[in-house]
Order: sequence, then structure tokens, then C-alpha cells
Amino acid sequence: MKIALIQMPVGADKEANIEAACRKIREAAGHGIDFAVLPEMFCCPYENDCFRAYGEADGGAAQAALAALAAELGIYIVGGSVPELADGKVYNTSYVYSRRGSLLAKHRKVHLFDIDVEGGQRFMESDTLSPGGSVTTFETEFGIMGLCICFDLRFEELARCMCLRGARCIFVPAAFNMTTGPAHWELLFRQRAVDNQCFTVGVSPARDEGASYVAYGNSIAVGPWGDVLCRAGGEETILFADLDLTRVDSVRRQLPVLSARRTDLYEIREVSGA
Repeated sequence: MKIALIQMPVGADKEANIEAACRKIREAAGHGIDFAVLPEMFCCPYENDCFRAYGEADGGAAQAALAALAAELGIYIVGGSVPELADGKVYNTSYVYSRRGSLLAKHRKVHLFDIDVEGGQRFMESDTLSPGGSVTTFETEFGIMGLCICFDLRFEELARCMCLRGARCIFVPAAFNMTTGPAHWELLFRQRAVDNQCFTVGVSPARDEGASYVAYGNSIAVGPWGDVLCRAGGEETILFADLDLTRVDSVRRQLPVLSARRTDLYEIREVSGA
């Protein structure tokens, strides 16, 4: 399963961002890929003031362009994420399209990025965005895939649910920043891959030092043994990775972490005093 990780810059012009994403997907398709993966908020500056203004309902401009391109090129597209408008709310939503351009999956970011790191980044997604409420997986000829967005990756329970549904790879459109990225980006992708013995793929916008929110970049693919298959820097680039999905079965057979779980013990119980 060959994937393209498209680390692209994101500017203030939504139409230009969509055109750039499509152009880069076309370029990647020339390398015989099965999946193209875009970054979180690929058509929108990562700013609370922009989310509603750049938002679109189901079938909006960004979604329509990606659906048509998936059908034209005969590839899967994990469409990063876009601000979705629904029921008066705004969601951070990722759409996945099949080789025929049909909608395979839709994930609304479950865990909103509300952080205030002393001496570092402060950002409150909940000022504008609403949380989703679903674990998201989808089926392909390669097997079941998982999907989450950025801050979702920090929650092992969510990754484990995807894994227990059969996910062999977890796709993560993301936009870590210059505080959390250097500290936790690679660590989290390797940790989730090792914990769940699956592939993890994270795709970020390219770094723009002049933006109000500076993305870390460093798009990455990790194997089920925790090995880094590819990793970018902060620059605009397209990375390619070949995922040998037989490795998932091999690693799970050699190191039976999932089958050896003690689910009879994994709950908090009251302990009576002596």
C-alpha cells in the first residue's frame, strides 16, 4: 500500500489552498500511490477567527474537489480536515474518498485542542469548534483503516478502539505546533504504533514562521515495530511510504500484546480499607 504524505503550505486564500492540494495530489499520483493524505485544516488558516468563515456544509467546495479528484485518479484521498458547518455548529472534520470518489468515512475531531502551556502555546479550539462523538474506521481492499485528527492521537483509548475494530493503519491529519511538536510528535506516533501494533501516518501543514499559529511540520509514517519509515522537516514536500501490511500480522504474532491483554483486570474498583 503506497501512500503520499502531502505537507503543503496553507495561506489565507481558500480557493488557492484547494487548488494547491489538488495539484500536489496529481503530482503524487504520478508515483503510483494508493492513498494521498492531506494536513489538518488544509484549506483554512489554523485560527479560531477563520474556522466559521472558511467553513462549509457537506458537499462544499473542498470536499467536492477531492471527491472528483479521487474518482479521476482512481486513488483514496484522506482529505486532511476542513471546518464543517452543521446544525449551527462548526466541526473540525476529515473526509475520506474511495477510488470511485464516494465518501468512505467522515471523522469529526473528538478531543478539542484546549491547551495553555506555561511559556509556550495557548490555543482554545472550544472557543469556536464543537467536538465529534464517534470512533472512525473504514474498509479498503487493504483491510480496515483508522482515522482521527491531531489532538485525538494523545488519547490511547481512541487508538485502541480503532485497533480493536481491526485498523491496520491509523491516519492522522494534524497540526502540532512549535511547543508540542518537538516534545511529543514523533514520540506519540511511535507510541501509538507500538501500543497497537499497526502503522501510523501523520500529515501536517508545512511550517510558516509568519503565521499566528506555526505548525511543526515533520509529517511522518511509522511501522508497527515503532520504526520511522519517513519523516519530513518543516518544508513544503511530498513524502512517499510503502506500507507492507503483512508486518502487522507478523509483529502481532511475534509479540502478542493484543491477544495477551487482561481485560478482566482493566477497570477501577473500590479498594476496601484494611
